[in-house]
Parts: sequence; structure tokens; C-alpha cells
Amino acid sequence: MEIKDLLKTEVMILDLKANSKEAAIDEMVNKLVSEGYVSDFDTFKAGIMTREAQTSTGLGDGIAMPHSKNIAVNEPVVLFAKSKTGVDYAALDGQPVNLFFMIAAPDGANDTHLEALAQLSTYLLKDGFQDRLRKVEYPRQVIELFSEKQEEVQTVENAEHYIVAVTACTTGIAHTYMAEEALKKQALEMGVGIKVETNGARGIDNKLTDEDIKKADAVIVAADKKVEMNRFAGKQMVQVPVAHAIRETEHLIDEALSGKAPIYKGDGSENTSAQSSSSQQTMGQKFYKHLMGGVSAMLPFVVGGGIMIALAFLIDQLMGVPQSQLSQLGVYHPIAYYFKTIGGAAFNFMLPVLAGFIAQSIADKPGLVAGFVAGYMAQIGISFQGFAHTNADKYIPSGFLGALVGGFLAGGVILLLRKWFKKMPASLEGIKAILLFPLLGVFITGFLMLFVNIPMAWINTGLSNFLTSLSGASALILGIVVGGMMAIDLGGPINKAAYIFGTGTLTSAALSTGGSIVMACVMAGGMVPPLATTVAVLLFKNKFTKEERNAGLTNIVMGLSFITEGSIPFGAGDPGRAIPSFFVGAAVAGGLVGAAGIKLMAPHGGIFTIALSTNPLLYLLFILVGAVISGVLFGALKKAK
Repeated sequence: MEIKDLLKTEVMILDLKANSKEAAIDEMVNKLVSEGYVSDFDTFKAGIMTREAQTSTGLGDGIAMPHSKNIAVNEPVVLFAKSKTGVDYAALDGQPVNLFFMIAAPDGANDTHLEALAQLSTYLLKDGFQDRLRKVEYPRQVIELFSEKQEEVQTVENAEHYIVAVTACTTGIAHTYMAEEALKKQALEMGVGIKVETNGARGIDNKLTDEDIKKADAVIVAADKKVEMNRFAGKQMVQVPVAHAIRETEHLIDEALSGKAPIYKGDGSENTSAQSSSSQQTMGQKFYKHLMGGVSAMLPFVVGGGIMIALAFLIDQLMGVPQSQLSQLGVYHPIAYYFKTIGGAAFNFMLPVLAGFIAQSIADKPGLVAGFVAGYMAQIGISFQGFAHTNADKYIPSGFLGALVGGFLAGGVILLLRKWFKKMPASLEGIKAILLFPLLGVFITGFLMLFVNIPMAWINTGLSNFLTSLSGASALILGIVVGGMMAIDLGGPINKAAYIFGTGTLTSAALSTGGSIVMACVMAGGMVPPLATTVAVLLFKNKFTKEERNAGLTNIVMGLSFITEGSIPFGAGDPGRAIPSFFVGAAVAGGLVGAAGIKLMAPHGGIFTIALSTNPLLYLLFILVGAVISGVLFGALKKAK
């Protein structure tokens, strides 16, 4: 649904009378109630105020977007309001707000409010658009203004040159959509028509049709994971990691339209991987791509299950557990037991999913079942030592490392089986995928895992014992290292390596003892760069463009949510000053957290899960210290515009 379809003239307020934040909210909610879009004033207002309590929706530059997905909403709508005098709305830049967009979405409306927010942000960033909104005198002019901008985009799509693109990052959160916006914005500036398909966490959006691909002059695939590729067979194609679409956008579009891009040749398989040509990738790049294939699938299980288990321990701690029953912590009270059970169900899929999707990345679907078996065997620790029932105590899990090795092992086994059965008669081709690959893949991989589990279990146990014993200087050094790694490439391979290492330390044993120091250091380091950009644009306004200041203010939400990628535009635009500045602050934050021995039970969530750390206030302070150090360094080093 387009934003212009959600804007309704009957709920527009072009002369808002309120002069305070709550009065402005009351006036807008009353309008929605009076026009029948909202059924209950108190219920909807409570939703709006709950969102405001998290972070002000006064985004800066005189704009506010209060929003709520609420049971009191009868029909999705966006209320536009304009104040002639401005309202003290506690905006992020401290300036008065005079343009308001109140977004109301019904409780069961999927992500209507998020889509509306994204579309509004896109429109409001267009040059001169805000100024024209401030000058409107009639409600109809608002609709016409948004319709006019939509027509501009459609005109560009009918330009002399037209390209299609696909963006996809491993986690499907930040890079995917940032690359989409970068490509669309650059194409608009160059007068090139474009359609961008995103393969993100919410699925495939804006999917390319056969007609789109047929009329395109060229294709850009900016992806770090598998996307559907054979549909592009016969088209000129540029394939790059997703980060290149953010940092080298103009170059990519020029290369795609140069007429020199290679012709993509599909291989007839169901789902070819982006960047699949072995000649284009080093061994390190292949390893990283396959690893990320497993990690991106595993992360939702780690995050969902890990936080649920952490909450179980927190509930028991808050409700109290007798000293004699401390061994029951996390399952003592019924509520905690339910949280632990549900979280454990998700958490127990972590290793099979990791190994399964690594194997799938290597060998496509036939690798999935063998990989799942390898991951499960790593989880339970079965080996030759545990065959006899009397030796059941020798089932030592090989954990994350065992599943990691098992995933690559399973993928390799399937590749070998493909090679062995390559000359099989075409009439028996179907039997390979249905019978031979699953049967032999599971048998061979399972047999090999009997040997893999023993050395991996030793390494895994030794590493766990070492991390558990960390304190003082050793924890300080480790905190500096992993915290700094989170800021070196801002969501790239080094950042992901540190994060994977951190999540790997969140074992059930670690959760029962308060969490992991490493995980706490990793999250602290990852939150620093985007928060540092907020500090920099606030303290050194004259050194940043208006667009950069807006992005910096928005990054406070990204930083608090532990989305390091929010700082990519700053890092890409001025890497010589930004990256070292981010690294120093992130390393300091990680080092301070390590030295203080703060543990964290949650693998993600940022400020929303800080209560699950062993010292929330000190943890937040260390993150703030790192952000201020990075922000001041970045601002001081940057040249004035």
C-alpha cells in the first residue's frame, strides 16, 4: 500500500493548536476518533505514549512520526498535521516540531506501520520536499504532493536505460535495505530506471517479474547469500557483495550499463547461489559465504531461544529461589519453567540448523539432511566412546565447533556423492535426490562425525573452561579484541566473526551462571559505532551535511538496538577517519566490560535486553563512554563541510 493511499484529507490538521507534546498527541488522537478511524481514545493514546517512552519519535528537522499498532484502530491511516508555531516535542535534535505524521495500524495489520514509516522516510529525504509540505494550505495539496513524487519515480523507470537489482545480506536486516535505498537514490540522480528486489528478514519484497527482467539492460546482484539466479540467464550481470552496493553505488550502475558486464549463464539448478562462480571467489570468500549461510539461518533460533532462557533465569532470580534449590534456577517457578521450556526448544535447534544450512550452502538441498544430522550429533556428543550404555557419561557434546566442522563435512560428502554418481543414466536421475543422496549422505556424514566429535569436544570444553575462568587482565584484553572487531568493518566478515564467537559462548551452562562475558563485550562494541555518529553530529554540526545529521540522529535507534550497520554510510563516506574512531571507542567499551566481568545472557537486543546483564547500569555507562570517545574522535578528525 502506497503512503498516499493511507493519507486521508478528513483527518488532516493544517493548523495544529497544541503547544506541548502531549497536547499535540491528544489533538491528533481526538481527530482520529472523531472521524471513526480509532474506536477508543485512551487505548490508542496509551499505545502512542508507550512508543514515545522508548525513544522520542521526534526525528529532528522539525518532523515527528508518532505511531502505534493498536487494537483500537479500525482502519490503517496516516494523519498529517502542521503546526505554524512549532511544538516542543522532545525531538532528538532538541528543535521544535512543525510537521507530524501519526501512523495508526490495526493490531492484525502485519507490518503496515513499519512500511508506512519506511515510505515516509524515503519521501521526506527528497530535496525540497519538507519545505513544500510546510507551505501547503489545503489537505488536497498534501495528497497531490505525495502523488507527484510517486510519478517522478515512475518516470525514471521509463527512462532510456533500465536495470534490475537484487540485494540480500546474511541477516537480512540492515545491509539489504540500505543497499536498496542506495541503488534507487543513485539511479534517480543518474536518470536510470531501476527496480530493486530485497531478500530480507521479512522475505522477498518487490519481487522481479519475468517482464522486469526481460526489459532490463542489465542486472546487479548485491548479495551475500543464496538468491534465485537462473532467471537471469542470458542477461549482462554484475555480481558483488551487498556492501559494495552501499559504498560503490555509482560505479556499479556504470559498470552494469557499460555493455562489458559478463553474460550470466544459469546451470539449470533450482536455486543457484549469487557469486557462484568458483573462479570469482577465493577459498576464504567461499568459506565465509558458506559459514554465513548457516549463521544467518541459526541466528533467529539463538536470539529467540536464548532470550527466552535468559528471561527464565531472570524471573526466578526476581521471584526468589531458596538457597537449597539453586540447582533449579530457571525452572523453579512455573512461569520460569514455561519460558525455559519454550526457549530450550528453540535453542536446541541452533546447532542442527547451523550445520544443516552450511551444508545446504555448499551442496544445495541435498546437503540439508546430512548437515542436520551432523549438527545433532555435535549437540548430543555421540562417538565410539559412548556406544555402550554403561559409558553414557562419555557423550561429551562437541558444541558449536563440532557443528561448524560437521556442516562443512556434510556439504563435502554430498559434493563427492554428486561426482561419483555423475555418469548415472538420465532415467535414474530422480532417484539420486530422493534416495541416494539422503541415504548415503546421512550414513557417511554420521559415521565420520563419530570421529569428529572427540577432538572437537576436547577443544570446545577447553575453550569453555578458559572463557569461564576469564577475569582481570585476560578479560580486559579479550574485551578489547572482540569489541574492536565489531567496529572494523561494521557488519562485514570481521564483525560477524566476533559475533559468532560471542554467540558460541552462550551455552546452557553459561546461561545458568549469568551469561557470557564475551557476549557482553561483543554487544557493547557493536552498539558503539552508530551511537558515536549521533554524538559526532550533535557536537560537530558544522562538519556534517544536513543529510548526515539526519542519519546520525536516526542512528541512536540503530545503536540502542545493536544494529552496527547503521554507521556504514559514515564509514563508507570517510573511512580514514570514521573507522579508526569507531574502533577505539568500541575497543574501550569492550575492554571495560571485560575488566568489570559483566556477563550477558542475551545474544541480541541492545538496550532492550540490557536488564539481562549482570550489571545493567555499569554496562550502559561503558557503552556510553565508548560512544562518546568514538564520537568526539570522529568529529575532531573530520574536516568541516
